Amino acid sequence: MNTNSSAALVIRRLSSAEWPQAFSVISELRKLEEADFLRRALRQSHSGYELVGAFRGSELIGVLGMRPVHTLARGAYLHVDDLVVAAEARGSGTGDALMEFAEADARAREMSAVVLDARPESVAFYERRDFVLHPAPTMKKIL
Repeated sequence: MNTNSSAALVIRRLSSAEWPQAFSVISELRKLEEADFLRRALRQSHSGYELVGAFRGSELIGVLGMRPVHTLARGAYLHVDDLVVAAEARGSGTGDALMEFAEADARAREMSAVVLDARPESVAFYERRDFVLHPAPTMKKIL
């Protein structure tokens, strides 16, 4: 991967035709087969899931998956499902730029918050962006 730092970073929504290109980046976080990734992304897109790409020149170096959610408890908010920056591009500000895109998108939709689940090793990144740990525990039952 050539991460030419002199090229401007461009953040934009990906068309479904570009999703296969996003797989190489997403697969650094999600251990899925490409066909499974594409099926899941398509299924989630019916509920508003979108993939956003960060490009340096023609090279896709970061991917953000997000979806609008409306609940009684939280109202309208944007949920970030996936934030992945290619290993070679980490530390370049790409993750910050993708999160800025998500926050601006949530504000444009008049949503009250951006919510996400963070891996323990990513908590500091989000805290630097003024995210706080939510006090309500997440519960799950495997069926």
